[in-house]
Amino acid sequence: MNMHSSVNSTTAFDTSSQSDQDVLISLDHVSLSFGGVKAISDISFNIKKGEIRAIIGPNGAGKTSMLNVINGFYHPQEGTITWRGKVRRKMKPYEAASNGIARTFQNVALFKGMSTLDNIMTGRGLKMKTNFFWQCLRVGPALKEEIANREKVEEIIEFLEIQHIRRTPVGRLPYGLQKRVELARALAMEPELLLLDEPMAGMNIEEKTDMSRFILDVNDQYGTTIALIEHDMGVVMDLSDRVVVLDYGRKIADGAPKEVQSSQAVIDAYLGVSH
Repeated sequence: MNMHSSVNSTTAFDTSSQSDQDVLISLDHVSLSFGGVKAISDISFNIKKGEIRAIIGPNGAGKTSMLNVINGFYHPQEGTITWRGKVRRKMKPYEAASNGIARTFQNVALFKGMSTLDNIMTGRGLKMKTNFFWQCLRVGPALKEEIANREKVEEIIEFLEIQHIRRTPVGRLPYGLQKRVELARALAMEPELLLLDEPMAGMNIEEKTDMSRFILDVNDQYGTTIALIEHDMGVVMDLSDRVVVLDYGRKIADGAPKEVQSSQAVIDAYLGVSH
């Protein structure tokens, strides 16, 4: 179902381990510490190809740290990460991007003085193969490549219904539209796995409805596997195929949305019942 194949990196992987065919990424007994503080403690779960996987939990549960582990920003001290059947060895963020992992952030990370179009074009950087000399001249193969990349960006702009702001500096846009532009930039990378860190944060009901629809469309029409952190439990239950729940850096539940929702451990964690 995936729209494209990702670029292979030989430096970040150990080919000795194979994972289940349906599993895109598997995290096994992963632990991450900062000094004496354990952000993640012995967590295991996987993300299957083509699914929407939610990672939820109260504030401080370790959710964003987990996304940072998946995209290579943090390297766990213990445990293994298996990406597309190969054990990953200290992958760096640019290697993760090259291998098909894209990311949005809890706080919008856009170039505020640049237009919507130019912000999304930055997501095509890894797809540009001509050297810097040709790109500066914008002739020959570089011009042909730029036209092809712009066509892809225009397709994404139409898909996310942001044609009317394509020339607008993103710093002038309302927050909900900025989040949509950030999603567009991530899609421009043509990811196999899309990590969304609180994509609905700060949105009103109408904006959440729009974003939910686009997330489902990305998953359905592009075939993109999605892992998302979200605090709105209604959104999580409506969007996700499976949910993993973290609390104080530990996994306390993992399963279908209805199963997780009815878990007493999850209810206690969200109600702040003492551990």
